[in-house]
Amino acid sequence: MANKKARASGKRSYWLFKSEPGAYSIDDLVRDRRTCWDGVRNYEARNLLRDDVKIGDGVLFYHSNARPLAVVGVAEVVREGYPDYTALDPASKYHDPKSDPENPAWFMVDIKLVAKMPQPVTRESMMGEVALKDMMLLRRGARLSIQPVSKREWDRIMKLAGLKLG
Repeated sequence: MANKKARASGKRSYWLFKSEPGAYSIDDLVRDRRTCWDGVRNYEARNLLRDDVKIGDGVLFYHSNARPLAVVGVAEVVREGYPDYTALDPASKYHDPKSDPENPAWFMVDIKLVAKMPQPVTRESMMGEVALKDMMLLRRGARLSIQPVSKREWDRIMKLAGLKLG
């Protein structure tokens, strides 16, 4: 995995975080400036949040289940993985009755807004980009809500968005 190699060399890693705009949109992040990324209930994505996503990593904010499907913003990780307390809250839509505070099953990270895309980078436009041909997001059946992004993919999306961010 490209992100593990980058981490081993001390470099920043990059991620794509999916959110349905009706649940939490880029405009919500613009308003809040910072948020916890909670409610992830997939073990593979949980492992990434718990073990691999680190402070300073770049995040592409992606609107899923939307028209258009698109990268709509950029964020940065400001707090590494910690137990997702929503799993323990019976009033939360993310409650997991099997959760144990002594041995948490679910984790989250905190992110802060870096920029809202001046122009969303649609999934359709990404599919036509040679530099993005191996991107997990564009693979059939790849549905993880947290996905690694290579530096090459990050740079290409920044260029498509008209942003100059590292």
